[in-house]
Amino acid sequence: MTDRELLELAAKAAGYKKYISHYLGRSSFVTCEKEVYSEVKERNVIAEFTMDWNPLTDDGDALRLAVKLEMEITIGCHSVIAGNDYRNKWQEVLGDDPYAATRRAITRAAAEIGKAMK
Repeated sequence: MTDRELLELAAKAAGYKKYISHYLGRSSFVTCEKEVYSEVKERNVIAEFTMDWNPLTDDGDALRLAVKLEMEITIGCHSVIAGNDYRNKWQEVLGDDPYAATRRAITRAAAEIGKAMK
C-alpha cells in the first residue's frame, strides 16, 4: 500500500471528508467540518475547512489520530504495535527512527480501520 493510500484510508477512519495530497506527497490536506459563528446568520453553523494533515510525518497528527480512534500503543525493545482491537493492530520495527515507526504503526492501524469501513 502506498503512503497516499494509507493516508486516504486513515483519513476515512478519522471521519475526514476528503484527502488531498500535493507536491509529490510532501504536503497533505483533509477537509473537515467545524462549528463556527457566522455573523451573516448570527448563529453557529457547521462549515467546511481544510487543514494540513499527515500522521506519517507529524507527531501531533499521529497522536490525535490514535486518540480519536482509541488506539492502544505498545512500544517494545525492537518494535511498536498500534491498534484498537485484535483485527486492527499493526506492528512496525523501530529501526533507526522510533518516532517514524510509531507514526507509521498508528497510520497503518488507522488505515486498516478505514479499509474495514463501508
